[in-house]
Amino acid sequence: MDDIVIGSDHGGFELKEKIKKFLQEADYNVMDFGTYSEDSCDYPDYALIVAEAVASGEYKRGILIDGTGGGMCLACNKIKGIRAVTAYNALTGAYAAEHDNANILCLGGKMTGELAASDIVKKWLETPFGGGRHERRLNKIESIEEKYFK
Repeated sequence: MDDIVIGSDHGGFELKEKIKKFLQEADYNVMDFGTYSEDSCDYPDYALIVAEAVASGEYKRGILIDGTGGGMCLACNKIKGIRAVTAYNALTGAYAAEHDNANILCLGGKMTGELAASDIVKKWLETPFGGGRHERRLNKIESIEEKYFK
């Protein structure tokens, strides 16, 4: 199985611990970049270290969890080469992989229960990228990156 890097802020800590266990039970090697408690912290710090680890190629995929999934997604999409998507159900998890070839999945710890989150992660990991029209669209996104992130 692939190695996966995971991170959260305090709002996503509880769900991160559950998803980490789910992944380990599915034989994934999980590297936890924190946070390691429910003490208040800043989500951009964790988004940055996870996104850099994925962008560098050290890890193929990452999962980030904050209260809603939105802040982490905003922050890590600032890193060139990152395609982060926030998913709220199994279908959006599958589309994150099939349509967006997302290399980081963002979840909302206060929005998504453990079973739903496990289903989302499972679909995201098991769904192949669809290519075709989706690849054409992602190439356009890469052109935007090239224009603004030199």
